[in-house]
Amino acid sequence: MALRHAVLAALLEGEASGYDLAKEFDASVANFWMATPQQLYKELERMTADGLIEARVVEQEKRPNKRLHSITDTGRRALHAFVADPTKPTVIRDEMLVKVQGMEAVDESAVEAVLIERLGWAQAKLARYERLRARLLDGRSEHAYLSEAARIGSYLTLLRGISFEQENIRWSEFSLSAIRQRRASAANSPAADPRP
Repeated sequence: MALRHAVLAALLEGEASGYDLAKEFDASVANFWMATPQQLYKELERMTADGLIEARVVEQEKRPNKRLHSITDTGRRALHAFVADPTKPTVIRDEMLVKVQGMEAVDESAVEAVLIERLGWAQAKLARYERLRARLLDGRSEHAYLSEAARIGSYLTLLRGISFEQENIRWSEFSLSAIRQRRASAANSPAADPRP
């Protein structure tokens, strides 16, 4: 998947500035696709050149003019082709898992620190996603939202982001517990006792 597909999907919500798209990527699209604002702005230029999106300039008083981007028919066809194309299975490529795999080669406390950091990130992202979910539901039940909302794709991807972070939390807590239990066990074993 290319960044452009995520941008095209985001523009289905309606016209947006690069700034608005960057905010949306940070708030909702980040649960399945990461992009820096610089990457996003470069991609917007390429997509405009390729005819996938179009931009119009809106003049503003006391602020710089802004460009509002919208999806074109060509962009809709490209997104349709992408959505209709069979999806490849997801694979995990996670630097942290390599560190966990090789933790016996170093002081386990270094890996423990990495796990604690990942746990904190996952908890913060989960809290942000849950706030976004509450804002989307706006007091409605999930069933009512799914029945009434004009578009549900962003809600469904948000749910995937929530479950992903919940699993990151569960796995990080389990891994930290396993490392700590192992350390405690080793400290209490007779081989670790220096007394005769």
